[in-house]
Amino acid sequence: MLGDRIRTKRMQRGYSLRQLAEVTGFTPSFLSQVERNLAMPSIMSLRKVAEALEVPIFYFLLDDGEEQRVVRKSERKVLNFPESHLTFELLTPGLNHTIEMITARLEPGAATCDRKLSHHGEECVLVVQGTMQIEVDEDVYILSEGDSIYYSSSLPHRIVNIDGNTDLVFVSAISPPNF
Repeated sequence: MLGDRIRTKRMQRGYSLRQLAEVTGFTPSFLSQVERNLAMPSIMSLRKVAEALEVPIFYFLLDDGEEQRVVRKSERKVLNFPESHLTFELLTPGLNHTIEMITARLEPGAATCDRKLSHHGEECVLVVQGTMQIEVDEDVYILSEGDSIYYSSSLPHRIVNIDGNTDLVFVSAISPPNF
C-alpha cells in the first residue's frame, strides 16, 4: 500500500518521521497517519514527499514484480486522489528507464497545480482533447487538439484546462522520469 512504500523509502533514506516532516513542511503526525494508511495525501502532498525522498510520484504506486514491455489500458497505474480534478495514468511499464510517459485528464477550469512547479529534465506534451493553457516560466501558450509543446521542465510550469465544457486530455513524455 501507499503508506508502506513511503515508510520503506523513508527508512532506506535514513530519515526519521521528524526529519521528513522538516523537509516536507508536514507534521510528523500527518506523515505517520499516511504511513499507516489512515490518511491519503493530496497529489501536491505526495509530490512533496516524493521530492524529499528523491523518487517519482509513481514510484509509490508500482509493484515490484517483473517489468513488462506492454502496458494494457486496463492495467495502467492510475494516480487519482479524492477532491482532485486531475487523473494521471502511467503509460510506460516502469520508472527505471530514461523516459516516462503519462496521460492525464483535467476537468474544465482545473489546473495541474496551484502554482507553477519545476523539476529536473525535459517534457513534451501533446493535447489529445480540449484546450490547454500552459504556463512555462513567464510565457503562456494556448494549445488545441493535436498541438504539442516541448520545454525544459526546470522552468516553472503548470497546465490549466481553459475549456469550460470538456475535459482536457493530454499525453506527456518526461525525461528523466520525475512524476
